[in-house]
Amino acid sequence: MGSARDRIKRVREAHEHVEELVSRPETTFIIHYSCESFYDRADGATPRITSIAIRNYSNGQTHSFSIHKVAEVTGTPAGAITVSYDRLERATLDEFFEFVRLHQTNQWVHWNMRDINYGFPAIEHRYRVLGGTPVVIDDSRKHDLARLLSAMYGLRYIGHPRLESLVDKNSITRLDFLSGKEEADAFEAGEYVRLHQSTLRKVDVLATILERAADGSLKTNSGWFDRHGYSPAAVGELVKDHWGFALFAVLASIASIVGLYYTLRPR
Repeated sequence: MGSARDRIKRVREAHEHVEELVSRPETTFIIHYSCESFYDRADGATPRITSIAIRNYSNGQTHSFSIHKVAEVTGTPAGAITVSYDRLERATLDEFFEFVRLHQTNQWVHWNMRDINYGFPAIEHRYRVLGGTPVVIDDSRKHDLARLLSAMYGLRYIGHPRLESLVDKNSITRLDFLSGKEEADAFEAGEYVRLHQSTLRKVDVLATILERAADGSLKTNSGWFDRHGYSPAAVGELVKDHWGFALFAVLASIASIVGLYYTLRPR
């Protein structure tokens, strides 16, 4: 019986969570990264990292770390990136984790970066595989925007794939934006600059979605009841548990009966 009330509570808490993140923009970072495809990996190895982007929500300044940038700095020809990948990836992650070390206390907003397939644990594991010691961000400082939106608007708030669907629903430009399949194809083709540009674009997209969710202008497929956590069960519980709602229900019923009487009485 508590599930309906819990839903209303989750909606309120998710709204408050998002509002808190945007109320401290200088300490809120948006992070996204691109990697080798994590599907159909017969050897079980974690996907290689290609690029990571971190956007400061306050001023839009974006820091990026990528293998092709390291290759350029170290004089590695584009054609030699594949054979030098471990060295380039290690250098990329060296830079990334040094940045993390300097900003551990910030808030990190991400999209589904939750596990060893794709997420902070996957990046940390890749660094360990390459001989590094990762700086681990405390879970309390990681904020999954995908889960927050599901809590705010209901599980059916947008179609799948959700990020791409939100982009289209809200008329956000797809310039440089690659889908998951397109990113996997770009990796196989060695198009690391395209992957980097897509990663940069996605942190901008996530920042826009976060801002619109906070100010109430984000367009979704959710109805009013979904957005506020109400359902027939929730209304029933509120009526039962709160005298004010019960009184309102009684008065509404009386008004309906009176209205019906005047509608049907002989003229």
